[in-house]
Amino acid sequence: MAYAEKVYKVRNGKRTKQFTWRACYKKADGSKGTAPGFPTKKTAEDWGNAQEAAIRANRWIDPALQRTMFGEFARTWMKAKPKRGATVSKRWNLLEQHIFPKWEHVPLNQINWFDVDTWQQHLPCDDVTAGHAVSLMSSIMTGAVDAKKLTVNPLYARRRTRRTVGVGAPAVAKPRKSDEEKWARPEIVLQIAERLGPAVGLHVLTAAFTGLGWGETAALHRRNVLLTRRQPHDGGFFTCPIIRVDPDEGELAEYEGRDEDGRKTGMVLRLEPPKNERRIRDVDVPPFLAELLRFHLQDWPHEYVFCTPSGTMWRRSNFASSQLRPAADGRPALTKTRGRAERPGWDPIMPGLTMRALRHTHDTYQDQIGVRPALMYEQAGHARPGIKAVYQHPTPAMRQERLDGLQAIYERAMGNLGWETLWGRVSLVKAPKGGRPLNGSQMTADEGLMVA
Repeated sequence: MAYAEKVYKVRNGKRTKQFTWRACYKKADGSKGTAPGFPTKKTAEDWGNAQEAAIRANRWIDPALQRTMFGEFARTWMKAKPKRGATVSKRWNLLEQHIFPKWEHVPLNQINWFDVDTWQQHLPCDDVTAGHAVSLMSSIMTGAVDAKKLTVNPLYARRRTRRTVGVGAPAVAKPRKSDEEKWARPEIVLQIAERLGPAVGLHVLTAAFTGLGWGETAALHRRNVLLTRRQPHDGGFFTCPIIRVDPDEGELAEYEGRDEDGRKTGMVLRLEPPKNERRIRDVDVPPFLAELLRFHLQDWPHEYVFCTPSGTMWRRSNFASSQLRPAADGRPALTKTRGRAERPGWDPIMPGLTMRALRHTHDTYQDQIGVRPALMYEQAGHARPGIKAVYQHPTPAMRQERLDGLQAIYERAMGNLGWETLWGRVSLVKAPKGGRPLNGSQMTADEGLMVA
């Protein structure tokens, strides 16, 4: 049974007649627990009785643990929740740059939704980053509940108040890009690829016509290129070349390394598994691209298909600054000087184009040619929402329709440019009649193409 004790106030080293009440109760281990500061004897006793009732019901949380500082528990949580290296780096950046300055030294039981929602509206970052910061805080608070340091997570399932421009929010939002800036017309993709040459240009072309992300193309090993998909179809078999995203080393990750205490350990560039099971997939390759990849693999001396000419992995920033940016944005001509060769200038083709935009480009092409959702989501490595994701599956006919559509986009763009070859390697002259028919029973990657 809980009881209350008087606690007299002290002034100038002497006890006064003023007092408050301290609740005393029996803790789970049999020791005495106390909590001071109650105005009346009854409130102290009621509080103590409530603690003992919670202990008997096995739902009691030690008040001392509830006063654990957020920063202290966040570091414990980070050690206990290992993730892929890039994810760990992003979490530490959110903690150090946005969360800790406000919440590191705040007790867990003093964090409430009103204060958190107000804080996130005034963060000096874009709204998406603010949402990630709140989501990470909520995950850590849920961890505190699981670790018996809180009874409930006050942030769970709460909807953030969106920022209102001009009402206290910092001016960090960037103008929204138009949809036209997020994808590239096929003629533009071909022009940039031709400008960059067979090795780097094929990297750009592959991203636009397969939808592979930067990390996936940069990690692509030759053992995973031009494998064969073979499925029963129409009394025979459907076959087509594929690129496989490796389940063990399917993505090149680049991030700032951290040890388990969050200390920076330098930049990391390494191969990692894809970020989720949906990204482990086989991507069907259209005929023109399969032919170009065959030539590339014959010439390329390195194990990784889209590495640097010396065989090392590309860093994203180096690839962008030395390859993609000059090809898309243009560059000035350089005259020959001592120690420097002459270099022709390039006019802009599509300033601002990124490898991520090429992934947007591929999905846009798929939508344009009417790729069925079951196949579209599979090829992009996206999670399809809804019950149809369970009941609908890609068929060989769907796959052939997609390949035909991508091939048609390529051929039409080549015709619009007046080109017959890329890097002198693939001609659009049709194969002679009498060759193997594209009737679904024996479909191959190089139908309709001849080597230039």
